[in-house]
Amino acid sequence: MTKDGLEIRAVTKTFEGLTALSDVTFSLEDGKIMGIIGPNGAGKTTLFNVISGFLRADQGQMVYHGKDISSLKPHQVVDLGMARTFQIVRPFKSMSVFENTIVAALSPRSRRSRPKGVKSDETAMNVLGRVALDHKRDEPVSNLPMGDLRRLEIARALATYPQFILLDEPFSGLSLKEMDALAGLIRNLLDEKCTILIIEHKLKILMSLAPRILVLDYGKVLADGTPAEIADNESVIRAYLGRRGHAGVDTTN
Repeated sequence: MTKDGLEIRAVTKTFEGLTALSDVTFSLEDGKIMGIIGPNGAGKTTLFNVISGFLRADQGQMVYHGKDISSLKPHQVVDLGMARTFQIVRPFKSMSVFENTIVAALSPRSRRSRPKGVKSDETAMNVLGRVALDHKRDEPVSNLPMGDLRRLEIARALATYPQFILLDEPFSGLSLKEMDALAGLIRNLLDEKCTILIIEHKLKILMSLAPRILVLDYGKVLADGTPAEIADNESVIRAYLGRRGHAGVDTTN
């Protein structure tokens, strides 16, 4: 077993006879970013759910920093330094922006990882500043537009002091200005040696961020390569355009 990065080994997941993931295998080194793309229903979010402990794989193994995480629960995965966002945002709707963020800042991982003397409320405000939501700290979450909700998802992940972040369609619902700001934040995280796995349908901006792209189709790995290699791959083109029209692909920004 490697002591660095994440290894996904022959992971398979079925739902009542429907195969959502089939023998998925790949690895990602520490400090790197990889994009995951595929038509709607390809198994992308299921893969995130399995990695983060929300679902248990039927077969296969997942190893992070030499530790088998295949049977861990979500809070145990977070405690190892892996955090995620969700395609369908899941804030505590009765709480404010700040209250949502400080919940993550009170986690055992955050308490153990932050610099000595830094309090939970300082951590919360710091990450809200990084995603440009600090001016809305007292705003009820129920009042936020989708773009702000997506940034709040990222703030809550960052409040756990992760080494590895799984981002599920973080650019969805954002304006061009917001996307540029988020892309800058992601680049800063890479400069800080954070490892990032990102699902995104906005291929142009994803390919500007990730030097490596994994393509899923019907739960299987269809291709794994550079953006240029993926763009020229006939199997990928057929998966997106041949039998499903433009389902689930956005080539703008």
